[in-house]
Amino acid sequence: MAFKPFGWLLGLFSLDIGIDLGTANTLVNVRGKGIVINEPSWVVVDKKTREPYRFGFQAKELVGRTPTTHIALRPLRDGVISEYEITQALLQYVLGQAHRQTLVPLPRPRVVVGIPSGATDVEKRAVYDASMGSGARETYLIEEPIAAALGAGLPVTEIIGSMVVDIGGGTTEVAVISSNGVVVSRSLRVAGDELDQDIITYIRNKYNLLIGERMAEQVKMTIGSAYPLPTEKTMRVRGRNLVTGLPEELEISSVEMREAVSGSVQVIVDTVKDALDEVPPEIISDLIENGVCLAGGGALLLGLKERLTDELNLRAWIAEDPLTCVARGAGVVLEDLEKYESLLVEID
Repeated sequence: MAFKPFGWLLGLFSLDIGIDLGTANTLVNVRGKGIVINEPSWVVVDKKTREPYRFGFQAKELVGRTPTTHIALRPLRDGVISEYEITQALLQYVLGQAHRQTLVPLPRPRVVVGIPSGATDVEKRAVYDASMGSGARETYLIEEPIAAALGAGLPVTEIIGSMVVDIGGGTTEVAVISSNGVVVSRSLRVAGDELDQDIITYIRNKYNLLIGERMAEQVKMTIGSAYPLPTEKTMRVRGRNLVTGLPEELEISSVEMREAVSGSVQVIVDTVKDALDEVPPEIISDLIENGVCLAGGGALLLGLKERLTDELNLRAWIAEDPLTCVARGAGVVLEDLEKYESLLVEID
């Protein structure tokens, strides 16, 4: 009772935090500060005790290089929690980093977390519990495509149809939004990770060369493409020859990598087409005028916007800083929770 007069002081020093708890990267957006954390969703843990050892960039540096006593892993797969306790430890780490960077002494932030639109009730509850268990005062959940649309500046609350395709590490989220609500949505567990695996499989089958996940990701970001490029690119890759067992280096081209990822890219394109097939004609008219917004790291795949523009007969465009759209959208919600209350996900 004696501390009630100081309630305003607690509010002054507490944080409002938006979190994009992604399969590939975890981002933290602090209200009034912007994006303060953007680190890989990797954790190195002790094999026996399962105690976390390193997080984020430090953990990713050890991928494929850990001693036999430790293992590097990502506690989220396909956009949802696969390792609950390790996810909670990762959240505690990023919240602690946010407090250190913002110099706010009191831990108990109010948090908005992005989740896949196809998440089950159990998966939603796991995210909520992990957030509360990591020290949050209040936790709200929002579907990632809606957060991405808000972060991209789309007119979500207006009587205008908007379409967003959010391609992350574990999931591709497609949503058509109008009047503060979702008209059509799709959630697909084919995204950046699947493209990496496609590249690993292609190089192994064609060249008998085994490369790691980090090399595959680098190949995807450098010469991976979804559409013919004005000037095709090449890149040297390193791995282990599966026949001789010896190290080997070879040169591959963007034409080959386009072939490698073509199946997964086509699945994403077909999912967007499937969503468009259910959109009312009035909103189709809006989309013809406003186009399709691409967000998430997958939006940066070379030639993807051209491929979608060609196949959808709609202009596809990439949001400003697509990697941070979900985190920035969660921050927009925190600015006015009452205004966006209808967009938040209820927990059973």
